[in-house]
Amino acid sequence: MLADLIALCDIRRVKKVEFTSAAVRQWRKLTAATRAQIDLKLQAFAQSGAGDVKALKGAPGMRLRAGDWRVLFTVKGNTITIHAVGHRREIYD
Repeated sequence: MLADLIALCDIRRVKKVEFTSAAVRQWRKLTAATRAQIDLKLQAFAQSGAGDVKALKGAPGMRLRAGDWRVLFTVKGNTITIHAVGHRREIYD
C-alpha cells in the first residue's frame, strides 16, 4: 500500500518533454551515442529536476549541459519544451 502511494507521488513529478520542429531536426542530426548521452540528462532533469541547468542571460529559457552538448528549453507547468540542441560552440549563435 505504501509502495503504491510512493509510486503515485513519483508519477506526478515527472515532466513531459516536447520538441519544437527545429529541435527535432537538430536532434536527428546527432549521432546515436550523443542522443543517448543527452537523453539520459534530459530524463534525469524531467524526473527529479537534477542536472547542470542554468537560466539563460539575455534570453528567456534555460540550458541543460550534457558534456560538450547543450539543450535550450523552457518549462511551463509540467511540460519541458526543447527549442534547440547543439554543440556548445554553435548553440548560442
